[in-house]
Amino acid sequence: MILGKKLIIVLPAYNAASTLEKTYKEIPFDIVDDVVLVDDVSKDNTVEVGKQLGIKHIIKHEKNTGYGGNQKSCYNKALELGADIVIMLHPDYQYTPKLLHSMAYLIANDVYPVVLGSRILGKGALKGGMPWYKYVANRILTLIQNILVGYKLSEYHTGYRAFSKEVLENINYNKNSDNFVFDNQMLSQIIYAGYDIAEITCPTKYFDEASSINLKNSSIYGIGVLKTSVVHFLAKRKLMKSPIYTKPTQG
Repeated sequence: MILGKKLIIVLPAYNAASTLEKTYKEIPFDIVDDVVLVDDVSKDNTVEVGKQLGIKHIIKHEKNTGYGGNQKSCYNKALELGADIVIMLHPDYQYTPKLLHSMAYLIANDVYPVVLGSRILGKGALKGGMPWYKYVANRILTLIQNILVGYKLSEYHTGYRAFSKEVLENINYNKNSDNFVFDNQMLSQIIYAGYDIAEITCPTKYFDEASSINLKNSSIYGIGVLKTSVVHFLAKRKLMKSPIYTKPTQG
């Protein structure tokens, strides 16, 4: 518990067997109550490694649902387990678990309901080996998004994210794409609903075992990001409707 609030870490996994143990062992269990591992039909023994580590809550998808579909399972399970704070940590060790304390306390102290680990603040991205073309694309997309969405973030593309229970219960993330653009749709929903977002500087690592999308999927992702921002712009001005901005049905 952290200030009386239940903290659950969710690990959306795909072929993470070689890095899962290293990631898991750096999780600060002095404040973390539970860990949820969701395996999206890995081709390696990610699930077996998770069991060996003693992870109690492991979900193994029967078919590959994509990065967004994996996150839906993560958040749904975390809320089912009674989480007050949920932090998504990639099990490929691209983001350091050593920031979990800082991210969790901002939410537990009711300072912010959402916290992002930004690779762009400071020199984390380039220092950690982010390819130049990805860095430039990140900066261009983020500039366009800030203008269209009417917010100011250093980046919208980090996979290191912490949420309060209230935020997850009040945005309709299950209506989002099952693909990589899920992340952007989720931030769009959060901003649309009027929640504030904090960012902290996050070092990152690019190496062979770290997950990365190829050029084709990167292009599809970029188009999806721009579409999400345009839809947000129009929906905010009542010029169109989108199901992702509807209230979720409470079960």
